[in-house]
Amino acid sequence: MFCCNLFSGFVKSPVSARNPLRQAVAMGNGGRVTCFERNWLRADYSVIGFGLIGWIAPSSIPAIDGKSLTGLFFESIGAELAHFPTPPPLTSQFWLWLVTWHLGLFICLTFGQIGFKGRTENYF
Repeated sequence: MFCCNLFSGFVKSPVSARNPLRQAVAMGNGGRVTCFERNWLRADYSVIGFGLIGWIAPSSIPAIDGKSLTGLFFESIGAELAHFPTPPPLTSQFWLWLVTWHLGLFICLTFGQIGFKGRTENYF
């Protein structure tokens, strides 16, 4: 068994280096070392539902030349599916609406998860 004693002027007694794998076996958890909780995300389906509604509602307001972001995105999907075998060109408005719509959705879902879990776990 390999063990190394470490000495320091800051520590009064010698400290031996520990192998976390050997400690895990000794603790009886089958040698598994985990750094995070098993359910680290703690996903809640209500956050997904409220986040989706919370993004679709404001993105459906006609604010861009009398059209909504959701409407423009779905229109561009239809226009690109009209010539399906060929992909949309890089200059197509489809890419702008796709990135903008999904970026807003993911930001809304992220802040919803932070807010909901922060509130349920009494962070604020």
